Amino acid sequence: MNKPAYISREGLEKLRAELDEMVNVRRPEVAARIAEAKEHGDISENAEYEDAKNEQAFIEGRIQTLASLIKNAVLIDESHSTTHVQIGSTVVLRGATGDETYAIVGSTEASPADGRISNESPVGRAVLGKRKGDRVTVVVPAGDLVYEVVEIR
Repeated sequence: MNKPAYISREGLEKLRAELDEMVNVRRPEVAARIAEAKEHGDISENAEYEDAKNEQAFIEGRIQTLASLIKNAVLIDESHSTTHVQIGSTVVLRGATGDETYAIVGSTEASPADGRISNESPVGRAVLGKRKGDRVTVVVPAGDLVYEVVEIR
């Protein structure tokens, strides 16, 4: 049921660092805040206690998410092919508005504003497996976008 999380080596290291921070720093900090808030007496009307418990729930949820991502991580092969588009490829697409450059990454690392699109995004799905010179049509709510694969690196 857990799908693979495609991720770069750098991205995996960031996830591991965040998990370490959550488990070894944030979790003990919030536990101390809860203990301190309990010492202030009646917890039913204690905003500090409520806030700390909410933060604890967030931290525990994030720890579970990170652990799952790390467990299901599939490293992106950094010595990928330049003959066809795959996860880890950087692709230059020529569309109606000119050339656009995207790195195809797993959903964990996607950041469209930074030119990093997910393999699960409409454009990412459309270009996977394509070769230089191939044309793709991407169906989006605003209408169909047509691109030509200009370069794969």
